[in-house]
Amino acid sequence: QVQLVESGGGLVQAGDSLRLSCAASGRTFNNYAMAWFRQAPGKEREFVAAINWSGGSTKYADSVKGRFTISRDNAKNTVYLQMNSLKPEDTAVYYCAASTRTSGSYYTSGGMYGYWGQGTQVTVSS
Repeated sequence: QVQLVESGGGLVQAGDSLRLSCAASGRTFNNYAMAWFRQAPGKEREFVAAINWSGGSTKYADSVKGRFTISRDNAKNTVYLQMNSLKPEDTAVYYCAASTRTSGSYYTSGGMYGYWGQGTQVTVSS
């Protein structure tokens, strides 16, 4: 059974940092892209960041560029999202996603990811 389990969310103040982790089990995703998405209350899910299979190529939403960093440790089957300079508008449930496309390239569309975690809440107070 494939599982993606996110951790590291919480309540922080504006300007603080958080590091989210997503541990995969049940299969290895070393050859596949992984990504983070988020969904705020009353809003649609949106792309945050993605990383290709090797970690050598990344993509960010404009809203988080320069503040967030996605990385992966294939030996641990884990992907991370380092979030710095957090803003109240970053408040959302953050979801980890794993692609099943064999190209290994990253994607910004949620439809390209076949596995999803349960989400972790990030709340940023002003």
